[in-house]
Amino acid sequence: MAMLPNPLPHLAADPTGAALDLRLPPGSLVDTTHEGRWHEPLLWYADGPATADTWRSLLPARAAGLQPVLIEAGAPHSKGPSGWDLMPELTSYPGDHDAEEVLAGFWTDLLEDVAEEGEEDEVLAPYGTQWPGLATALAPAVDPDEAAAAITADLVTTDWLEKPHAALVHARRSADIPAALGWSGPLNYENDPARLCAVLRSWEDRFGIRVVALAFDRLTLTVAAPPRTQEEAEAVAAEHYAFCPDNIDQGTYETLREYAAKAVLDVHTWSFWWD
Repeated sequence: MAMLPNPLPHLAADPTGAALDLRLPPGSLVDTTHEGRWHEPLLWYADGPATADTWRSLLPARAAGLQPVLIEAGAPHSKGPSGWDLMPELTSYPGDHDAEEVLAGFWTDLLEDVAEEGEEDEVLAPYGTQWPGLATALAPAVDPDEAAAAITADLVTTDWLEKPHAALVHARRSADIPAALGWSGPLNYENDPARLCAVLRSWEDRFGIRVVALAFDRLTLTVAAPPRTQEEAEAVAAEHYAFCPDNIDQGTYETLREYAAKAVLDVHTWSFWWD
């Protein structure tokens, strides 16, 4: 399916978005990358802070080829997206990558680090050194967009997100947002966000995730169909560990089993941070 042309340039002459059947608050277009200006806007970014209903209010933008996301303007190291060192020139297309191949490759690389510490039996239990494969898909009980809207409303009214602002990104689907931006948050781990987006696409299909917030180095997802048993949670936790090992290696969880029980089992918000 062909991608719609980027509609963001229309907002330069029509900042309210009326021509796209939108009603946008004051905002600006961002085309700043680590090497200078990109040839087209990478996102629209609201001037003012988001409210509880902001993410839901932006859903109609999908008809124009734009995906809603919240940008954490107050997160550590963040100067807003214009200061994020976006790298769209390093980004490939998410559809060119296979999620299981990406995760299996990450898992293999991680084994070397864990083995050096002699902790593979403890950290990686119950799977050990063998890549367990993709976790079984779970059917969402609610529409993923409705789940995302409700969960995001709660996130905005708590201290989970640091000064979130609304944003719109030209992307085929929510899972592609990091790649569409050339987001460099996981740069120390993976320099092509499209490979991570291939995994996000798979999670979108299997668990009903939505990419709802980005910070300088943090990604927040909502989950319509989280694991309901410890066994299901451990299978998903293995994918999380391959996707973002810092969630365990640099976090408060010492083992994959503990992470599964506390951060995955029946949890509707998944967050990832790369050191």
